[in-house]
Amino acid sequence: MIDKLEFLLALAREQHFGRAAEFCDVSQPTLSAGIKQLEESLGLLLVNRGSRFQGFTPEGERVLEWARRIVGDARAMHQDIEAMKHGLIGHIKIAAIPTALAMTATLTTPFRAKHPGVKFTIVSSTSIEVLRLLENLEVDAGLTYLDNEPLGNVNTVPLYLEQYRLLTSPDGELGDRDIVTWAEVAHIPLCLLTPNMQNRRIIDQLLQRAGATASPTLESNSMIVLYAHVRTGRWASVMPARLAETLGLTDKVRSIPIVEPSSVHAIGLVVPHREPMTPLTAALVEEARLLAKTMATQV
Repeated sequence: MIDKLEFLLALAREQHFGRAAEFCDVSQPTLSAGIKQLEESLGLLLVNRGSRFQGFTPEGERVLEWARRIVGDARAMHQDIEAMKHGLIGHIKIAAIPTALAMTATLTTPFRAKHPGVKFTIVSSTSIEVLRLLENLEVDAGLTYLDNEPLGNVNTVPLYLEQYRLLTSPDGELGDRDIVTWAEVAHIPLCLLTPNMQNRRIIDQLLQRAGATASPTLESNSMIVLYAHVRTGRWASVMPARLAETLGLTDKVRSIPIVEPSSVHAIGLVVPHREPMTPLTAALVEEARLLAKTMATQV
């Protein structure tokens, strides 16, 4: 039963029979037969079929919710048993929004010092993707905004507040200022994240509140790309203060607080709401709480 529920989850993730079969490392006929057997055992039609995958039936969507819970619990049980046998080992997958990517090292480095048998995979994702990946059991945890979108059924550990700075060269427009306003920022050429990123949506809203509209000269889904352009001394951008500090300020880059209106947003760790937590997730949450205390003393 568990393997067939895994097939169902893969199909929900990939939205394509062939790709789902490849993800599960089985042939497409094997995956299709497994889902058909699941339908027969439940007495329900779960998948709308045609020449290609056409989505889940309402009954299929309901079964999918149970599949996520059952498969998640089964994986948690196996991980718990392995931890009892061999100590904390395994693989943690974390999805992080671009503005929090550089902060992951402050979480993973002390964690691995305590648990050297654990490996990490970290992927860059939008805030919406972080929640989707968690829901579909594709990642174990996420670093994302806690206060700007509905989070769903997750546990959270607030880590720090994202505050915004204008990054520009000392001899650039506004580069000699100690503070700037959002209305002033709107009048200089900016490189910003792409509109599908929540950080960009936040910046757009702040500019709108100041009576302005963002018109960036460069867009990217990578903060590294934006920062590399700023470091040339010929570009400006808006970035969170902690990210700018982590990337490293040079004599070619100034980080200037932006006010009127002032704005902060909470960034934190999110993990699936499951009791008991898996040993790896529980250890990661504990490390996040320690990190939050450290960051609080640095404010």
